[in-house]
Amino acid sequence: MANPIDTKVISKLAEILDKNQLTGLNYEDENCKISLVREMPAGAVPVYAPIAPQPQAQPSTAVESAEEVVETVDYSNSPNAVKSPMVGVVYLSSNPNSPNYVKEGDSVSVGDTVCLIEAMKTFNPVKAHKSGRVTKILVETGDPIEYGAPLIIIE
Repeated sequence: MANPIDTKVISKLAEILDKNQLTGLNYEDENCKISLVREMPAGAVPVYAPIAPQPQAQPSTAVESAEEVVETVDYSNSPNAVKSPMVGVVYLSSNPNSPNYVKEGDSVSVGDTVCLIEAMKTFNPVKAHKSGRVTKILVETGDPIEYGAPLIIIE
C-alpha cells in the first residue's frame, strides 16, 4: 500500500506559490513528486524574476546614492527578447566545462541554441527567434525562471 500524501506539505507548497506569486512549483522527496501549476487569468501579468531576500539598506550620502543608481529596464514585452518557453532553471552552456552558447556581442541566426532550460530533469534547448547580435544576457546559469521571462536580447 502506498504512503498517503501529507496534505500539510501540499498546503505549505500552495502557500509558497501564492506568497511569491509563482506560476509553477515542483517538489520531490523520497516518497512523492508534486507539481503545482497556476493558470494565469486573462490579462494578468506573471512575475518573471525570482524573488530573493532584499539586503537591509545601509545609510549613505546623496553622492554615493547617485553613483549607485542603475537603470532597470523591463524587457518582458520586447520583441527582441528571447523568452523562456517554460518554468525551470537556466543553463548558459551544455555543461560546467563548456563555453556559454552565446555571449554579449555574438552574432546569432534564427534557430541557434542560446541556452538550456532544465525542467523535471530534462534539458530543453532555447533557440534564437531572430538573427542579430546578442546585446544583453539577462540571466545567469542556475537562475530559476518563469514561463515567458526574457532571457537574452537580440538586436
